[in-house]
Amino acid sequence: MRQHRRTLRLLGSLLLVAMAASVTGAAPAPAVSPTPLDRVIPAPASVAPGGSPYRITRGTHIRVDGSRETRSVGEYLAKILRPSTGYRLPVTAQGAGGIRLRLAEGPFGAEGYRLDSGRSGVTITAAKPAGLFHGVQTLRQLLPAAVEKDSVQSGPWLVAGGTIKDTPRYGWRGAMLDVSRHFFTVEQVKRYIDQLALYKINKLHLHLSDDQGWRIAVDSWPRLATYGGSTEVGGGPGGFYTKADYKEIVRYAGSRHLEVVPEIDMPGHTNAALASYAELNCDGVAPPLYTGTEVGFSSLCAGKEITYDFVDDVIRELAALTPGRYLHIGGDEAHSTSHEDYVKFMDRVQPIVAKYGKTVVGWHQLTGATPAKGALAQYWGLDGTSAEEKARVVKAARGGTGLILSPADRVYLDMKYTKETPLGLSWAGYVEVKRSYDWDPGAYLPGVPGEAVRGVEAPMWSETLENSGHVEFMAFPRLPGVAELGWSSAASHDWERYKGRLAAQAERWDALGIEWYRSPQVPWGAGGR
Repeated sequence: MRQHRRTLRLLGSLLLVAMAASVTGAAPAPAVSPTPLDRVIPAPASVAPGGSPYRITRGTHIRVDGSRETRSVGEYLAKILRPSTGYRLPVTAQGAGGIRLRLAEGPFGAEGYRLDSGRSGVTITAAKPAGLFHGVQTLRQLLPAAVEKDSVQSGPWLVAGGTIKDTPRYGWRGAMLDVSRHFFTVEQVKRYIDQLALYKINKLHLHLSDDQGWRIAVDSWPRLATYGGSTEVGGGPGGFYTKADYKEIVRYAGSRHLEVVPEIDMPGHTNAALASYAELNCDGVAPPLYTGTEVGFSSLCAGKEITYDFVDDVIRELAALTPGRYLHIGGDEAHSTSHEDYVKFMDRVQPIVAKYGKTVVGWHQLTGATPAKGALAQYWGLDGTSAEEKARVVKAARGGTGLILSPADRVYLDMKYTKETPLGLSWAGYVEVKRSYDWDPGAYLPGVPGEAVRGVEAPMWSETLENSGHVEFMAFPRLPGVAELGWSSAASHDWERYKGRLAAQAERWDALGIEWYRSPQVPWGAGGR
C-alpha cells in the first residue's frame, strides 16, 4: 500500500511539472550529453568510449605529482577553467579523484598521452610534460565551448567516459608568422601562440627579417633594428623586438610547449639590412628602405668578407637567445644572386649555424646548393612546380636531408580562400578549406623516403595582414586541418568526417573571440556565426 501511495505521489508531481510547463510555455530542460571522445581535432590515435562521464563540480581538485613541470600544466589548466566554471579548482599534490595529471613511463613518446575518464575523475598520463600539455588540449575540447569564456557560465561541465590513447604522426607540426612585412607586437604573437597550442602545434617559426623590415635587435649591428625595422609594407611605423621582447616570446611559447624557430632570410630578402649598412652592398651604396611587396631584387654581397662577419654576428647573437635546436637561414627567391654566389654563400653560412650549436633549416632552394648534414629543407612548391625542382628536393631527401612540407597551394595560410576573400594573396591559387586539408604529407612528393618527411608547417605571410583579426581570419578554419595532418595517422584522414568535427569548433572560436571565415564547404550549423 505504501509503495502504491508513493507511486501516486510521484505521478502527481510529474503532472504538476507538466502543467506548470504548459502554463508558462517553458519546455523541460533537455538532457545534456558530453562531447564524444572522437570529436576532437587533431583526431586521436585511438578512442574507446564507455562508462559514465565525469562532471567537474565545485569540489573538483586538479591533482598533480611533485614535479614542477606537472604543476605548471595543472596551473595552466586551472587558469582556463576557473573563469567560466566559477570554481576554485585548487592545484594540489594531495588526495584522489578529480582531474589528475601524472608523469609515468609508457608508450607515449615525447608528446603522447593517455586520457582516462569515468565517474570518479579524469586522469591524463604522459611520459613527458609536453604530452600532459597536449592531453589538456584534448580535455579542453571535450568540455563545452563555453569553458573558454572569461565569465561564469552555467555548465554542466561533463567529460565523456572512456579512454583516449594518442601519439603524433610527425615531430614537426609548425606554424610560421611573418612579422617582417607587417610587425606584430609581443602580445599579438602570444595570442597566436595560444591558438596554435589548442591544436597541438609544437613549432613557432618567426620570419624576423625581409626587404620590408628587420625585427630583432642585434647589438653588434644596431641600425638593423632601429633603422631597418622602422617601416613595413605600406609605409607604417614597423617596429622590432628588443632582446627582452624576444626572450619573452620564447618563454611564453615554451610554456605552451612550442619551440621557437627564428629565421633570418638570406642572401635575398635582405633590403632592410642593405639599407641599414652600406658596406653590405657590393657597390657600397645603401638602397632606400622598401615598403612594397615585390620579391627577388635584393642580395647580400657573397664576394665580400664583411658579409660573413655580419652573418656570424647575427647568428651568434640570435642563437644565444634561442634555446631551441633550429635556426632558419631562408634561402628562397634569391633571384639577384648568381647560382655560383648562392652556393658559395650557403657553403660559408651553414657552418656558422653549426658553430653556434644550431641545426640549419632553409627553404627548399637550399637543395640547389649542398645542404649541411642534418639540415632540414622546407618545401613550399606547388602541385605544378617543375619536375626538375622537385627532383632536386627528392634527391636531397634520399641523401639524408629532412623535409618540412609547406606546399603553398595547400597550407600557405595567407592565400585567399576564394577570389572574394578581402585579405591575402592568390599567386599560388585559391585555397579553400578542403584543399588545405585533403592531402597526405607522406605521399606528397613521390620518391621521398617516408623517414625524410619530418612534418608539416603552415606559413602566414603578412603582406596584407595588419592585426590579429586578419591573422585569425586567414588561419581559421584552415589551421586545425594542418595540425591534424601533422598529428593524426594517415588512416584517420577523411574529409567527410573531418568537416563535421571542424564545424563543431566554431562555437569554441566564438567563445575565444577568434575571427574566422565561414567556409561554405563546412556544415557550420547553428553553433557558428
